Amino acid sequence: MAKITLSIIKADVGSIGGHIKPSQKLLETVSNYIKEKGRGLIIDYYIGHTGDDIAILTTHKKGVLNPKIHKLCLDAFLTGTKIAKAQGLYGAGQDLLVSAFSGNVKGMGPQVAEMEIEEGPAEPFLMFMADKTEPGAFNLPLYLAFTDPMHCAGLILSPRIKQGFKFVIMDVNYTKTDRIIELVSPEETYDIAALLRDTGRFVVESIFSRASGEQVVSASTTRLHNIAGKYVGKDDPVMLIRTQHNFPATGEILSPYTIGHFVSGFMRGSHNGPLMPVKKNSPISFFDGPPIVSCLAFSVKSGKLTEPVDCFDQPYWDYVRNKVSQKAEEIRKQGFSGAAMLSMSELEYTGVMETLKELEKRFKIRKGR
Repeated sequence: MAKITLSIIKADVGSIGGHIKPSQKLLETVSNYIKEKGRGLIIDYYIGHTGDDIAILTTHKKGVLNPKIHKLCLDAFLTGTKIAKAQGLYGAGQDLLVSAFSGNVKGMGPQVAEMEIEEGPAEPFLMFMADKTEPGAFNLPLYLAFTDPMHCAGLILSPRIKQGFKFVIMDVNYTKTDRIIELVSPEETYDIAALLRDTGRFVVESIFSRASGEQVVSASTTRLHNIAGKYVGKDDPVMLIRTQHNFPATGEILSPYTIGHFVSGFMRGSHNGPLMPVKKNSPISFFDGPPIVSCLAFSVKSGKLTEPVDCFDQPYWDYVRNKVSQKAEEIRKQGFSGAAMLSMSELEYTGVMETLKELEKRFKIRKGR
């Protein structure tokens, strides 16, 4: 069986009317660049967007973190940024935080998810793209899909899936290098839960089948404010998940997204809101949100992709979107107060800290008490 690599690289390099969606000309520019400059380098590609972020999915035989693949995608985004500036799009090139390319785009701003696989007779996988939220938004859906038989019936029905999975979890607050821990289910399921509840610090980077040793999940983990040292927009993660056979079925992976669980993001990346499963190429709207996630299903053979199937474009998900809209409306009624906004530790890169510093000077100790 031949090895191929699946790579997603995603970035916001400009959008129409604020944080809504990229222009058609911008999308075409990025797509044309990959088509022309990727000849002889990649096998196949797909380009789409979720909210104002453009995602480039490529298949190739170069392995993960390959400089040529990463440079191809970076240059496509840089070329697109020129068009975004020419069109006066908002936030042109905003996710390209570091100009010096050092071999891959990790740590430069774009979100990256990659995995090298041995292609089987049938190789289905899912491409998740989120906007107006953080990498930790995938923590709960991954926990439920890979450890909870209420969502993953395969944990009861499949002897191989029952053997469990190895979670690689990253401490994204540690910025000197990658600080990770490996925990296995089902034995350490409660330990996994203890970490994943803190979505701002501990994030699932990858998951492996204990039955076969194969990688099943690759998720992006970059926190943009850790690179820029200031607020520059939310992190907008991407994720690849292989499905079926030794892994949970597509329906089991999708099941947790019916919850519309609360995640950080929304307006200015500073609020909590429910994660809404949306159709492909959906824009952003209400309160620069709500936080959204799209999911496209592909099959791949010899590196060639089928057309995508839009997993959330089905009548059931319209019902879910209505429920999530109600949750979003309820928490937005609370405005800036309490749990509606993020904790101060998450707001430390925003302007509210300057306000608090100035107000701190005006506090007085009341005498005689």
